[in-house]
This record gives sequence, structure tokens and C-alpha cells, in this order.
Amino acid sequence: MQSLPKTLAEDVAKNLVMVARLIDEDPEGAYGYSRVALRLASRVAAVREAAGFAAYANQKYSEALAEFRAARRMTGTVDLWPVMADCERGLGRPEKALDMAGAPEVHKLDKAGQVEMRLVAAGARRDMDQLDAAIVTLQSPELASNSVQPWTARLRYAYADALLAAGRESEAREWFAKAVEADRDGSTDASDRLAELDGVEFVDALDETENENDGENEGDDTGDSEDPREESAGSADATAAQDDDKD
Repeated sequence: MQSLPKTLAEDVAKNLVMVARLIDEDPEGAYGYSRVALRLASRVAAVREAAGFAAYANQKYSEALAEFRAARRMTGTVDLWPVMADCERGLGRPEKALDMAGAPEVHKLDKAGQVEMRLVAAGARRDMDQLDAAIVTLQSPELASNSVQPWTARLRYAYADALLAAGRESEAREWFAKAVEADRDGSTDASDRLAELDGVEFVDALDETENENDGENEGDDTGDSEDPREESAGSADATAAQDDDKD
């Protein structure tokens, strides 16, 4: 962004900050800011990359892929290779994603990128109903390692999920438990999946309280409120009796 005039660079930076801030909790809002940044500075690689991730978060895979390709042309790096392959999956082209997983670019990725590529490749195998192949794809030194890295929880989770899809429930439970151990920031729902396999049911305390209150309200019938039609009828009978006495 150093090539931009100062005021323009500041405007672009503000929009990119909003993209980063909103992309997880409000993908549509992040996408809107990314489009503004793109209009302001489409020749900046960081802008194209941010626009790609915003489109990806909104499942606009064709648009995301185009932006990632543009960013890659500008930078010459391979860092976006795994997410580009995942866009191919999103577009219903798992075979293309697998081709990318076997391309020379993968060897240029750092360890995190290679693990991400492995996750994408396993997902492509599952897209093609090749469950056993997906399981084998995820079996790696990174999966077997006891060292906890930023990718460890997601890798173990994907492996557990593939095992469960293949009907290997006891093994899946073991790996969901391992994913829980590694998931220090709650990036997966491994604990919920593990509880589900163990038959544990979670009850929302708020819902339970509301149900109790509803039950109390239904049972709180003291009889003080009578049918007004009966009260009117009783008054009419009393008046009639008084008239008879007068006669």
C-alpha cells in the first residue's frame, strides 16, 4: 500500500481492518467493506487477498478464486494454494482440488500450508465418497505427533469425523477426545461431538427455567376469576327473587 497516496492508503487500510474484524462474526459486512477496498485499490495484492477471503467466507467461491489468483500473480507466492484448491471443492470440482494437492506448488508451502492442503485433499476425497482414501490422506506425521501446533485440533477433528463417517465409531471417539485436548481456543466443536457420542444431552438452563415458569402459571388457578356470564345470571336470579317477595 506504500504506492498509494497517503489519504487513499488510510481509507483502504480502514476498510481492510473492518474486513478482518468482521469476517468471522459478520461475513456479509466484511464482504461489503472488501468491495469498497477493491474499488479504491484493486492493484494492491493485500486488497485482492482480503476480497478473496471475504468472498470465500460468503461461499462466493468463483469470485474468491478469481481474487486469490490475482493476488498470487501479484506476489508470486504459493501461500494461497490450499484455499484456492478448497474453492475448487466449493465449485463442485473435487478432482481439480486433488490435482492441485499433487502439484509442485505444495512442496513450496510451509508446514501449516501443507497440513491445510492435506485437509483440503481429504475433504475432496469425501466429496467423491472415497471415505477410506480420506482417512489415509489424513494419516501423517503431523497427526501422529504429540506436539500441539495451531493446526493440530483441526487435523485431529477432520480425522475423527472421517472415521465416524466410515462407521468406525470407537476410533472416532478417541480422536475427538484428542482434538478436544488440542483445541485450546475452541476452534472446533469437538467437545460437543464427543459428548454426542457418549450420549450426553445438554439442556439449556434458560429454556428449562422458562418451562418451569410456564408450568407454574398454568397451575396458578385460584378460582377467584369466575365466568362473568355466571355472575350475571346469579344477579338476575337474585333480582327475580326480590320481586317475588314484593308481590
